[in-house]
Amino acid sequence: MSASPRRFGRSFKPFKRTWLWAGLWVLAIAAVVIGSLLPSEDLPSVNVDDKLQHFVGYAVLSAGAVQLFVRRLSWGFVCVLLVLMGIGLEYLQAQMGLGRMLDRNDALANTIGVLIGLATAFTPLRDALLWFDRRL
Repeated sequence: MSASPRRFGRSFKPFKRTWLWAGLWVLAIAAVVIGSLLPSEDLPSVNVDDKLQHFVGYAVLSAGAVQLFVRRLSWGFVCVLLVLMGIGLEYLQAQMGLGRMLDRNDALANTIGVLIGLATAFTPLRDALLWFDRRL
């Protein structure tokens, strides 16, 4: 009787490199948090609409959850946490006095991004990272 390979949690898809993909996703979350809390003068100037940045950032984080987790409950839980994180960061921006302000439209762009990222679960792309991981 042979032992089955050890998996990293039952919510994760069966990756060969679970730690790598989960670590990169956590780093992406950290980048969004840090970028959201830096003083406005410390942010690089880019010629992209602020709302588009919020939308894309949160869509990538949410789609990353779809790539990592196999269970729909996990997707939903992470997406709720991402929406709450976006709202919380907006409040922190207003409270920290770093030249940033609370913008409800930013929170709305974050939420729409989360929903679009979650929608990738209902496309063939939902297992793209798993496919890539198996071919490395």
